[in-house]
Amino acid sequence: MPYIDPEVILEAKRMDLLTYLQNYEPHELVHFSGSTYCTRSHDSLKISNGKWFWWSRGIGGRSALDYLIKVRELSFTDAVEQIMGRAASTPPVFASPKEQKPKALLLPEPYPHTDEVECYLLRRGIDPALLQTCITDGRIYESRNEPEPGKVYINAVFVGFDAQGQKKYAALRGINGDFKGEATGSDKHYSFALPALGPSDSVHLFESAVDLLSYATLMKMSGKDYSTENLLSLAGVYQPQKDISKSKVPAALTRFLEDNPQVKKVLLHLDNDYAGRMAAKAIMTVLPKEYTAIDRPPSACKDVNALLCRKLGLPEQTSLKNARAR
Repeated sequence: MPYIDPEVILEAKRMDLLTYLQNYEPHELVHFSGSTYCTRSHDSLKISNGKWFWWSRGIGGRSALDYLIKVRELSFTDAVEQIMGRAASTPPVFASPKEQKPKALLLPEPYPHTDEVECYLLRRGIDPALLQTCITDGRIYESRNEPEPGKVYINAVFVGFDAQGQKKYAALRGINGDFKGEATGSDKHYSFALPALGPSDSVHLFESAVDLLSYATLMKMSGKDYSTENLLSLAGVYQPQKDISKSKVPAALTRFLEDNPQVKKVLLHLDNDYAGRMAAKAIMTVLPKEYTAIDRPPSACKDVNALLCRKLGLPEQTSLKNARAR
């Protein structure tokens, strides 16, 4: 092997893959979502946070040198010469992704009991045992806010966790008002979910936590075990771009697919209205081709909860105001 000065090798190793592709092969770089990219030749090769990983092959690295050797199959010498040759011809502008300081999640203080939240979700048809499991796991609890004497707002809090079991997100839904919001510091990459307890190659996608819980209830009603499936909510309506092809994969789905490389099928259970249909169309358009996307909107109903209520003979609660009236 021809001699290469160690300092030259160290310089070649300094160049990360995102910098290399942005400067010398921009046609090969495809934006996936947020700060994550993939390549046009290999859409299962993801680049994020200064690293890259080729999910379909199970190999990864940090530098452009690793990429040229492991993916392009260049020899070590040729890979170093290619990087340094291009750098000498056109000095690179290094990619400097903005450092995002971790947000502190400020959860509302739990109320001592969950009676109001339980009554609300039971009125919406959610299975009692499923509800108790979520409460025990800390995924659902009740909070109260008293902005002035005699005026109390009661919220259902739906908590999202990261892969290490840390709380990262919380959706708040008023049950004696029309309030909908998120806890300060919520990270949309970790919205409310019920991960499968065993191996699963698919994920079911919903707009809200209530729709997700409704689907799990429907599974129980049909004799199926919801814990065998990955159930993920999107923390509300996903807004695609006007040009659908320029839309991004939702943050929660992006992170879930990155954390679960075995998942290859995405089943969409988004609402049967204009916003839900456009969101489903956008996700199916921009989802990388390595994934199979299947659109399964609730039949003849606005959303999954309305379908559940219809099957149970309960009033279909299209708004929180209606839910209170009933």
